Amino acid sequence: MTDPQASQGGPSTPPRRRRADAERSRSAVLDAAIRLLAERPDAGMAAIAAAAGVTRQTVYAHFGTRDELLEAVADRITEEAMAAMDDAEVDEGPALEALLRLQDISWRLFEGHPVLLQLGAAPGNAEADGVRHEPVMARLTRLIEKGQAAGEFDPEPPAAWLVAAVTALGHAAGDEVGAGRMTVGEAAAHHRTATLRLLHARPHRAHAAS
Repeated sequence: MTDPQASQGGPSTPPRRRRADAERSRSAVLDAAIRLLAERPDAGMAAIAAAAGVTRQTVYAHFGTRDELLEAVADRITEEAMAAMDDAEVDEGPALEALLRLQDISWRLFEGHPVLLQLGAAPGNAEADGVRHEPVMARLTRLIEKGQAAGEFDPEPPAAWLVAAVTALGHAAGDEVGAGRMTVGEAAAHHRTATLRLLHARPHRAHAAS
């Protein structure tokens, strides 16, 4: 088992090389944490270090606490979510279909990364969580405004309120999964149904006529 940080060398190593080595080491730890936490959400720093092939001291050099590591994992998963949304072109086509694609992507990531339950329940993470979800919320806002303009969604409530309500429904569904009262599939289905009812969703007129 080799430690990526061991290749950083001593004081004679150029600063740029040390930074590159440190970044590779950090990335290796983060990749290992994402893989391991998908299987064992309660995995500790020692187990993550072993999965990454580094010492526990190396993990702590990059992430002072397990909570810091979990925050970095959440940031990486958010990047993964945004890439998946780009690939799925969630801003394209009728707003209703795009919204449902966005929700499907979110639930697939949730199912693949159960550690997100820990992050959602952790105290003091509200500000970081809000910043992390800003790009997703912006997409959701655009979709709801687009749907209202096209007659797919109820035009009366402010879009910002509908975004907050849809998001709250998603958090409530996630809490049910965390409490063991629903499977991910059940929570996703109920979230979808509740969202459609909240928005008074109906197919795009041109799309329905085709």
